[in-house]
Formats: sequence, C-alpha cells, structure tokens
Amino acid sequence: MPLPFLTADGVTDADEHEDEALPHEDHDRWRRPYRPGPWRVAIAAVLLLLTAFMLLATMIIAFAGAWGGAVGCLAAALAVLGSTLRLLLTGVWVSRTGLRHVAFFRTRSIPWSAVGRIRTVQQPVRWLGLPRTVQGQALTASGQDGTRLPVLLTDHNADFLTRAEAFERAADVVGAWADEYRAVPA
Repeated sequence: MPLPFLTADGVTDADEHEDEALPHEDHDRWRRPYRPGPWRVAIAAVLLLLTAFMLLATMIIAFAGAWGGAVGCLAAALAVLGSTLRLLLTGVWVSRTGLRHVAFFRTRSIPWSAVGRIRTVQQPVRWLGLPRTVQGQALTASGQDGTRLPVLLTDHNADFLTRAEAFERAADVVGAWADEYRAVPA
C-alpha cells in the first residue's frame, strides 16, 4: 500500500531518488522539501505497532464482553494513531503562498512576503526534540520587520540526525523557495 504522505513528491520508491533534490510539479500544493528521516519513520513504525497491539487488545476485551474497557482501549489506540500521523506530518512545508512550520501541537503558516531572511546558523539545538541540547546547525527565519521566527529545522532532529548532507540540501531547497517566491506577489 503506497503511503504518499511519507514522501514529498508521492514517490514511494525512496531508493530511486536517494541523492536527488525532490521535484515539485505543482507549486500551489504544500510540499515537504525533504524526505522524513529514518528516526522519524522508526518512531512512527513502533507507534503503529503499538497501535496494532492496542486494537488487538480492544477486540479481545470486546469479545470478553467488557464494553467499557473496549471503548477505553479503542480510544487510547486512536489517540496513539492520531499522534503517530501528526508526528509524520511535522516539519517544514513550502508552497507558492508561503512557508508552513508544522509542530506536534501547532501549525504556523507564514506568507513569503512576511519572511525576511532564511539562513543556517550554528547554535545549541535540541537533540531529537528532547530537552537535551547539543551544538549543531539550525535553519532559522526572520520576519520582514526583523522579528525572529521559531527554528525551522535542525541537523539533530528526527529527520536529519546523522544526515548532514540531507540537512544542507533541505536548507538550500527552502532557501531557494524563499528566493523564488519572496519577490513574487502571492
């Protein structure tokens, strides 16, 4: 079963385009300019496996006749499933209209006209989104008025940990989108 949300361009054969920049045919659709990293996919796979066990437990509990427990177990399984899907969607998305930063609990869309500067800086970054920080690279954006926007990408998040080249390529692609559409009125 193809899972088009796992790739930026809908191609499910990841080996075919491993070292190429991702193509974007329809610039009006929101696209992630990079592939989800192995850490993000591995965490999602473990959570989906947990969801499968929870659904199996739901079925066993329902067959045993404990409907209240089955409903509670089903609700917990659906919560884990929803969290997994949200985890897979987190990251930076771009389109002709602007830049979208999708976090686990919050999504923020910024039109290209409001984006002032996108650059890569050396700074302490969170390791896999945990409170521990390490020295690394971060892709940051600032507004036209100089306000600092949240960090877009880091080289130590679940998409780019141990994939420095992929981080640099993703930063370059986001910068190219910004350069192309910042001057064009949306």
